[in-house]
Amino acid sequence: MKPTDAEIPRGNLHGFKKYFKYDVISGFLVFLIALPLCLGISMASGYPPIAGIFTAIIGSIVATVISNSELTIKGPAAGLIVIALGCIEAFGGDGPLNGLTEMDISAYRAALAVGVAAAVLQVLFGFFRAGILGEFFPISAVHGMLAAIGVIIIAKQIPVALGVNAKGSPLELLQKIPNFIAEANPAIAAIGVVSILIMFLWPLVGKKFPAAKVLPSPLIVLLVAVPMGMAFDLMHKHSYVLQNHEYQLGEQYLVEMPDKVFGMFDQMTTPDFTALQQPMAWKWVFMFFIIGSLESLLSAKAIDLIDPWRRKSSMDRDMVAVGTGNLLVSMVGGLPMISEIVRSKANIDNGARTRFADLWHGMFLLVCVALIPMVLHRIPMAALAAMLIYTGFRLAHPSEFMNVWRIGREQLVIFAVTLVAVLATDLLIGIMIGIATKVIIHIANGVTLHSLFKPEIELTEDDGETVHLTAYESAVFSNWIPIRRQIERLGLVDRKNVELDLSQTRLVDHSVMDKLHEMENDFEQQNLTFKVVGLEAHQPMTGHAYSARRRGLGAIQRLTILTEPELETQIVEQLVALGASGYTIHNCQGAGKTDLLQSPTERHPRIRIEVIASKSECEAMRDYLHREIQPGHRLTFCIDTVQVARLDAFSADTLAETNTHAKS
Repeated sequence: MKPTDAEIPRGNLHGFKKYFKYDVISGFLVFLIALPLCLGISMASGYPPIAGIFTAIIGSIVATVISNSELTIKGPAAGLIVIALGCIEAFGGDGPLNGLTEMDISAYRAALAVGVAAAVLQVLFGFFRAGILGEFFPISAVHGMLAAIGVIIIAKQIPVALGVNAKGSPLELLQKIPNFIAEANPAIAAIGVVSILIMFLWPLVGKKFPAAKVLPSPLIVLLVAVPMGMAFDLMHKHSYVLQNHEYQLGEQYLVEMPDKVFGMFDQMTTPDFTALQQPMAWKWVFMFFIIGSLESLLSAKAIDLIDPWRRKSSMDRDMVAVGTGNLLVSMVGGLPMISEIVRSKANIDNGARTRFADLWHGMFLLVCVALIPMVLHRIPMAALAAMLIYTGFRLAHPSEFMNVWRIGREQLVIFAVTLVAVLATDLLIGIMIGIATKVIIHIANGVTLHSLFKPEIELTEDDGETVHLTAYESAVFSNWIPIRRQIERLGLVDRKNVELDLSQTRLVDHSVMDKLHEMENDFEQQNLTFKVVGLEAHQPMTGHAYSARRRGLGAIQRLTILTEPELETQIVEQLVALGASGYTIHNCQGAGKTDLLQSPTERHPRIRIEVIASKSECEAMRDYLHREIQPGHRLTFCIDTVQVARLDAFSADTLAETNTHAKS
């Protein structure tokens, strides 16, 4: 049952008071997750550890004031590590892992200036209502990019988890993993390996013992890793010998934090805007702007879909909030922020009601880092690296490949090409190569260059309550934005139902199929209906609900049976039970091999039954005939592949749905 407006929690003064308990508890639990991740993401990005804390604190305040996204958590994200570190390295730095040099600080300040410029673009992006541009990027290319980011994070954090200094491209680092294991500092590697095991195994413990879910795995890592670091006496520089090899230990393996209460305010750093005079700086400006905005929009939309109250965020307003937050954090030394998906999902799971949960998580971070920075200094960097390795694994999880494969082979090609291209080049070039791959596949599937970027859609009927739109040629990712704008203008803005006819299109790609489903949810939230018709003659490329659909003949199987007339009822009833949506019966005469041997001229009465069904259904029917009929009766059957205009016409599911409608 859909909640009424009065029952929907809102982030206003009334909501602050009414849902205070829920939001504070969730904010505290998210803080436990955010604290180590902010530190780890910041260090992996080449920024000082405190930079990630600045980002989460400022983001929590700005988002609460500006954005209407009730459940998203704003802060640093693993998805931006690759860009942030690349920017630092482009300006000659390598981050705090080997100690901050003057060159590192100079590169850090240059990266802050890049962050300011990118933030201004994000604010303008939101003010000019351009948030819809996030709809342009094809889903498989985006997932391929995120998987590549996951691989890069793993490649760069494995040496840190093992206590090894390493530089190089992601592909080079992956090749050197055996060397890193051989060169590992045993004490640091012990902390790193134990932390990795906790990150992977603790969720399994939570499934078996639900009470354990209250304690997030990053917190368990800290509870184990900090005592291990104290046992190895990492606070003091010393060496130890193991198997005739001397290893060094000391504070270089711990997180660098202020050494006094409120010391965080002494570490605020201002941008060096002279860096923007260098042409290469603008490459990173646009990287931060495009990739950061895309990730933030995708995260905010994903959280809207799982919001228990189905509240819809303004993507333009959320982008203004993210841009404003990035402007402020870059002015004081913080990392770029986005709407972060993992912490936002935890926020929902922890029972948050309004955007004040984000605020409370930031306030807990502020109190913790301002008052007890000396305690945070005891966190081993290997433990933070372990958390990021787990995050990278989730981004590049093998299930991602299987999910894309189920949607379609062409989607797996786009996914894989994007992943490899990002690893071999960079994020911007990689995702452009992924988009180009999808364009080539669309052209190969018959999409014209004209319709690829300019949709043909017209208003065919408007009865005052329902608008009927017809699309022609194609509905694909590259022409979706104009289609969406017209649907929103005639439907959501004018408060009318919309029926979209796709019967005249040659191709409807996976991205559009997925976004049409989102559109149904948008209309439902406004108590309107959005219906897609005309896909009966389009053949899905796989069995997935959102796979691409191409108009044309589809392959299906035909089962032909020759047998005795008295078996007609028995066989037909069983074929229907096994999924036949229809059948054809012909009375005929003939003779089989045995009949010909006995009397070449004598004919015997027979019936021929034909059924058209899917491969799996035909196999089930074949097994039935072979098992139940053939042993005791004369029976001949064969299966061949035929081409049909509408696959759905031969689906038993369609038959059941039709019967249901007829009864109602």
